[in-house]
Amino acid sequence: MNVLVYLIPVSLVLGGLGLVTFFWALRSSQFEDPEGDSRRFLSPDYDDHPKE
Repeated sequence: MNVLVYLIPVSLVLGGLGLVTFFWALRSSQFEDPEGDSRRFLSPDYDDHPKE
């Protein structure tokens, strides 16, 4: 039962860190062009094999 004293604050800190990282990604325009990514992926020019 004493382990909960450590696990609960650690989980809250990690959850807060994830939330801060998510808001940082929103503010730095990481999700600006989701339409363009889908069009590039589905274009006929897409090649499964990397260029050598």
